[in-house]
Amino acid sequence: MNYILFDGDVRNALLPFTYTRPVADIRIGILTIREKWEKHLGLTTTTLTEEYLEEKYPMVEMEANILINASFCPTNNLVEKVKSLSKNEAIFKGDDVIAFYTSDSQEEVNFDEYKQIDFEEDVIQVKNTWDIFSFNFEAIQQDFNLLTEGRKSQPIPEGTRYINKENIFIEEGAEITFATLNASSGPIYIGKDAVILDNSAVKGPFAMGEHAVLKMGAKIYGGTTLGPYCKVGGEVSNSVLFGYSSKGHDGYLGNSVLGEWCNLGADTNNSNLKNNYAEVKLWNYETGRFAKTGLQFCGLMMGDHSKCGINTMFNTGTVVGVSANIFGSGFPRNFVPSFSWGGASGFTEYKTNKVFEVAEVVMKRRKIEFDDQEKKILESVFEETKKYRNY
Repeated sequence: MNYILFDGDVRNALLPFTYTRPVADIRIGILTIREKWEKHLGLTTTTLTEEYLEEKYPMVEMEANILINASFCPTNNLVEKVKSLSKNEAIFKGDDVIAFYTSDSQEEVNFDEYKQIDFEEDVIQVKNTWDIFSFNFEAIQQDFNLLTEGRKSQPIPEGTRYINKENIFIEEGAEITFATLNASSGPIYIGKDAVILDNSAVKGPFAMGEHAVLKMGAKIYGGTTLGPYCKVGGEVSNSVLFGYSSKGHDGYLGNSVLGEWCNLGADTNNSNLKNNYAEVKLWNYETGRFAKTGLQFCGLMMGDHSKCGINTMFNTGTVVGVSANIFGSGFPRNFVPSFSWGGASGFTEYKTNKVFEVAEVVMKRRKIEFDDQEKKILESVFEETKKYRNY
């Protein structure tokens, strides 16, 4: 069977993160949504997404296909139902389609002609940017169970203080030096070749991907994920860093999501609670205005390749687009459009030639080429986001 992950209606609600990737490649828990499905299915998947992303994330269609709504995270029972789908069958969760069977001869899909199967069990669906950190506690636990079942952890190094050893899993090559691991309230997963330096204090649920680094004296609270090659210091709570991003120094990051290739300068802090304890509003790309989240705690949403200088202060519920560069004193506005250069005193447009120069240097440090494919994606995002740069 051929499995295709599609973006669905939530794509615009997950901007700025879906400007540069399909919904399937959002990280929540330990793995991306795609990695979860492929681990459960035992097969690779392809993608139905925006046209300008197709070169990097192509779709392969075969005679028989099952399309899966990538906003849904898999569970064992859901995967079994997906695998058992037959012609003209679809799985729904309320009004949302989770998966459906198609053939290459079908010109269109009419669900009125399908047998509709209701899936009533609880399942994580990522419908808003803040769902990524809000559901991260549960997602880490699910991925921890998936990745560690039937496997044995590397031994906890001498000198490490820990609670609930059975809830700690250390992959091969990981290094931990004089740290504290408290897995009493959730699992702790340390990826391959990851490093936790001296006097770091970690409270689960927590996950770090391969080659990620916790710097000396880091304070990490539950519900936090560091994707591959992330470097983190200071204080972090209930936040998700997709991969290759850094918050290398002191400062606070809470109830936040950072895409890839982001960098927060030393002593950067974000607010995650309004002074009057009111509900947080976030910029909504679909409506072009700020919308209620239903949350009291909500911090920073930052798209790929965005960066900020030292001592940057982000207000509660700030959205930063792709390839923005923020610096200077004072609070920048709560919505910083993609390809913006500046801060509280004002912004100008960050030209793509300058963006490309920085991206090439940054990615080369991780031995990854900033190629024409990546340039084309950022050029498309630049054009798509011009309407927001009304400085």
